[in-house]
Amino acid sequence: MSPSTTLDAVADILARAQRILFVTGAGISVDSGLPTYRGIGGLYHDRLTEEGLTIEEALSGEMMATRPEIAWRYIAQIEASCRGAKPNAAHRLIAALEQEKALVCVLTQNVDGLHRAAGSRNVIEIHGTVHRLHCMSCGQGRRVEDYAGLSIPPECPRCGGILRPDVVLFGEALPELAIERLESVLSQGMDAVVSIGTTSVFPYIAGPVLWAAREGIPTVEINPGDTQVSQFVDHRLRMCAAEALPELWWRMHPADPAEDRGW
Repeated sequence: MSPSTTLDAVADILARAQRILFVTGAGISVDSGLPTYRGIGGLYHDRLTEEGLTIEEALSGEMMATRPEIAWRYIAQIEASCRGAKPNAAHRLIAALEQEKALVCVLTQNVDGLHRAAGSRNVIEIHGTVHRLHCMSCGQGRRVEDYAGLSIPPECPRCGGILRPDVVLFGEALPELAIERLESVLSQGMDAVVSIGTTSVFPYIAGPVLWAAREGIPTVEINPGDTQVSQFVDHRLRMCAAEALPELWWRMHPADPAEDRGW
């Protein structure tokens, strides 16, 4: 099947669907200037930290509890790589589809907040976000736009304890509320499940795609490379997200192409 034929087929699926789950990873934010990664990332791929640790050790819940200055050093580097990034066409077009459909939900591994910045409201941030902090001592929370001006590690203004971001570190459990939200969405039934920019190495990320494939629900993958779910999906677009979504939007909205909206 030619790329154009595959785009037409996927556009037809999305046009007909009223309930769509988008499962997104770092690849959707590449055109916003962010690095790709598995887990934490290309920033540290196959390299030890300056302390001689793997990034999984440095960014673990245990390290945050015992040596927060080390965990925070690398959390701050990740936040710095996201700082100033803006949503790209893929983020914005998913948000636009949410306005047209009965249900569009985004399950994202990304902690950059770009889906919400683009206007998506039904977002499950399964790994949390760097933009919320809470005190490990008193629990007080606060929202921050960026980490500029924060001491590392930052202290709680109320009790002097150490703040941490509301992200899932290595070795920590996924947030129960996020899991419950995902289960609730899936229980409503899906008309399509679309995986974008993720290698799908985590079972809870591959799971919705594999579930849809078993149930006969149309599945789509948008990713330039091969992933853990590539062999199971109905349609594969070997494209970057910010290239594929405008092409799909144009086929779904020939009188209102994405470029006419500045996307």
